[in-house]
Parts: sequence; structure tokens; C-alpha cells
Amino acid sequence: MTIPLKVAISGASGRMGIALIRALSTHPSLELVAAGIRPGSETLVRSQFEQAGVGFAAELTATTAAELYARADAVIDFSAPEHAIGLAALAASSGKILVSGTTGLSSAQKEALIRAGESARIVWSANMSVGVNLLMALVEHTSAKLGPAECDIEIVEMHHKHKVDAPSGTALALGEAAARGRKVDLHDVWVKSRDGHTGARKAGEIGFATLRGGDVVGDHTVIFAATGERLELSHKASSREIFARGALVAAEWAAKKPAGFYTMRDVVAF
Repeated sequence: MTIPLKVAISGASGRMGIALIRALSTHPSLELVAAGIRPGSETLVRSQFEQAGVGFAAELTATTAAELYARADAVIDFSAPEHAIGLAALAASSGKILVSGTTGLSSAQKEALIRAGESARIVWSANMSVGVNLLMALVEHTSAKLGPAECDIEIVEMHHKHKVDAPSGTALALGEAAARGRKVDLHDVWVKSRDGHTGARKAGEIGFATLRGGDVVGDHTVIFAATGERLELSHKASSREIFARGALVAAEWAAKKPAGFYTMRDVVAF
């Protein structure tokens, strides 16, 4: 009989945390052993879980990151960058697994995750959806075929009104895919906003437009605009369940791998 991988969810009372717990409840080879919550929030969390139709078990709650790793083989986290870095350090010290879908990481924070991969299994991605990672591969391939002299690239994203970072981590990852296809550094060619008299668009720019409103889970479109025609590659997420399922696939995949820093493109092998 296969021994289930013990999984803890960081930020269990958030939107993604609840989606992850729901997905774990029916998973055949992963076992939920801990749910991270803020100290003193048990009553609120119980109410949130009940509203979401998720069973609440007080004995599963943990109020520190150290507790999560004491109980689990793998921790899944979609929280703030600072918290993700702390979890990565704990994963490194214990040789365990961190699956992180946290966005808004600085270059230094991303480097910290990569370093943690020297002694732990770290899977990080700005978007855990298999479909989005396929989109990234298509964007990279397309941008390599359509050069800056013939085609402009613009990336449009929309998310719910509560999202705190912009452009989204997924939009930036799509920009990085487009830049890789053209063999340039995204930081050298991106334009994150336009306002006022900006002048004509420069060849080779990769532009970003950010929309926020309502309860949109996540829409991303990469536009390749040429003279006389336009190619648009899009992904629209209608449920957070796709990110939860991808994170569980990543945890199960990482359990069979040596220490290292991985992304979802490694997991899905595009």
C-alpha cells in the first residue's frame, strides 16, 4: 500500500487555502495533516470554512510555519513573499518540500528560493495552472518567430479587485517567456504603464496593461500585433480549483525528485 504524502497548507483560510483543502479532501495519495492559520482566528476560520462547504477540524490547525514542517512532508503556500521565504528556509533546514505559488517576489527573494533548492525541493511558479504553463511555451515559441521589426507584443491581464500586486506574476512570467523567445532581458524592454504624451511606441517593447475588478479569478492575453493582422493567445481561469490541482500535482511530483529549484514547466515537462 502506498504511504500518502503528508501535506500542510499555509494560509488555509484564504481563497487558495480553502480551494487546496477542498482538492486535498478527495486526493487518493496526499493527506492533509496541518492547516496554517493566524493565532486567535479559529472562530473566524471555522466560519469561513463552513461558508465554503469545507469541513473544519480544530486538531489540524497550526499557528506557526515551524509547526507545518514538523507535521508535513510538503507545505503548499500562496501567501506573501516574506512568508514564502521563511517557509523556504524551513524547507531547506529540514530537507522537505515547498510548493509556492506566491507572486510579487523581488529578485533577491527569488534568489533566496533558488538557494533553498540546494538542500530542499522547491517548486515555484507564478501560476500553477497546466494551461497557463502551456500558454507560456506557446508565447515563447511565437515571439521567436515574430521579431520586433514586424510585430509588437502587449500583455493584458485582469484579476479580482482584492489582488494587491500589479502586473500579476503570471503576466510578468508571460512577458519573460516572450523576452526569452526574442533573446532579450524583459527588464530592458518592458513598459508597465503609459500615461500622457508618451510618444510613438518603440520597436521591441513588451507592454503591460492591468485591469482590476469584481471577482475575476484571472484572465491573461498576449497580443502579437503586426501590420494588417493580430494574433492573440489567451487563458481565462474561471475557478481557483485549477491552481489547487496544479499545486497538488507539483507536490506529488517533487516527492520523487532530488533537492533542487523547479518550476511548473519542469513539472509538466513542456
